[in-house]
Amino acid sequence: MTRERLYLYDTTLRDGQQTQGVQFSTADKLKIAETLDALGVDYIEGGWPGANPTDSAFFDTSPETRATMTAFGMTKRAGRSAENDDVLAAVMNAGTPAVCLVGKASDFHVTRALGIGLEENLDNITRSVEHMVAQGREALFDAEHFFDGYKANPDYALDCLGAAHKAGARWIVLCDTNGGTLPDEVGRITAAVIAAGIPGARLGIHTHNDTGNAVAGSLAAVDAGARQIQGTLNGLGERCGNASLVTLIPTLLLKEPYASRFETGIGTDALAGITRASRLLDDILNRVPVKSAPYVGAAAFAHKAGLHASAIVKDPTTYEHVDPALVGNARIIPMSNQAGQSNLRQRLLEAGITVERDDPRLARILDDIKTREAQGYAYDTAQASFELVARRALGQVPRFFDVKRYKVTVERRKNKRDRMVTLSEAVVVVKIRGEKKLSVSESMDAQGNDRGPVNALAKALAKDLGPYQAIIDDMRLVDFKVRITQGGTEAVTRVIIDSADGKGRRWSTVGVSPNIVDASFEALLDAITWKLIQDGAQP
Repeated sequence: MTRERLYLYDTTLRDGQQTQGVQFSTADKLKIAETLDALGVDYIEGGWPGANPTDSAFFDTSPETRATMTAFGMTKRAGRSAENDDVLAAVMNAGTPAVCLVGKASDFHVTRALGIGLEENLDNITRSVEHMVAQGREALFDAEHFFDGYKANPDYALDCLGAAHKAGARWIVLCDTNGGTLPDEVGRITAAVIAAGIPGARLGIHTHNDTGNAVAGSLAAVDAGARQIQGTLNGLGERCGNASLVTLIPTLLLKEPYASRFETGIGTDALAGITRASRLLDDILNRVPVKSAPYVGAAAFAHKAGLHASAIVKDPTTYEHVDPALVGNARIIPMSNQAGQSNLRQRLLEAGITVERDDPRLARILDDIKTREAQGYAYDTAQASFELVARRALGQVPRFFDVKRYKVTVERRKNKRDRMVTLSEAVVVVKIRGEKKLSVSESMDAQGNDRGPVNALAKALAKDLGPYQAIIDDMRLVDFKVRITQGGTEAVTRVIIDSADGKGRRWSTVGVSPNIVDASFEALLDAITWKLIQDGAQP
């Protein structure tokens, strides 16, 4: 059976950049484009040339890609020709082989937002697409507000699509711009578009996630006959985001009927790198990855309940819908006060620790974990600290160094510009192989901003660990979470720290104390100790 070709169009660099709090540099965009190309998407929408300096600079230096590089813009403005519209000219001058122009497909938006006549809008669409085709570009037309427009006035919405189709557009993309159309509606309306004369092989789908249905809506359009899907890495996008390609791609390749019916540009090796691509984007944006994200999240294959973990040991398919290795992810058996010895032995085995089923130390480890969780510790989200608790009970944690003392001060003072600033400073004294080492560090960053006492403490602790320094140099703190587990005068603070290193590893550690600095320091010590063990450091 010959499989149909399904095309993937990524708009992370354009629509994804409209996410609140996201602003790509040109270097960021180049790195993301290379990642997308390696993944195997068919189109990379680089941005809107002329709309801002970053997008213009990207197209001036955009990398050579296997994917079709695409510039985004809008149809010509009313009252001028396509040849004499300077905004359209900036898009065309980017020199990309494909150009995607957005135009209104809703009579309400034509008259209210643009303030022009319905026929004039149709002419704008026709002339703009004709202009692209005449210059030898692959033309894409994003029919903005199409689904809302169709529900209000189907004849006019279809006229807009027909204008682009007759003018020579290769792709006509149905946009659920406001994200309010449900999957059943998307499928029904897409089928109606095809029945009206627009071939499914020329149709794309662009959904937003305002009802949490962007992925489902995209699949509904494919089921109805559309053959291009637009989306973003990690579902970035305005408001609630766009359809997430890191969810769509594994679904298309691993789930029926899509896996046997369609082929894409994504190979098996590329699919195994999708988790890494997802986390690379979060690293670039300095965002914490969503642990519950389908396929790629840290919790996507986490099995906390003892019953689940016991079954997973016998057969992973009992509680996993796909093999996590297929998407480059890993199975996790968290530890908590719900856990039994099946969880414990499986988690230890994954950490490279073999313990016999009847080993009495298993019960002691479980009792220790339950006691500590009653004190406020949480090991289901701090796997590295759990591993250290178990290793200590098993006598497998070397004594790399001793912390003799540490001190943190926070000072408020005037700087050279006579402005009040805060400065945190930490002093840490450790003893390594009989030698004392004192390290001092401030929390001030390169811009002169104070990053707080925990930052100062982390920098001081990792500043000079003698023979272990080369091992921890690539280690960095990527997230810091604080929670008060008890209220009142006996409040207990829980700190969870996420760390990462140059090998692409990411691990979490936990500390608990009435004092936030002490809790943070405990989590920092665990983070460094775990790293040293993993990299084979010798005491």
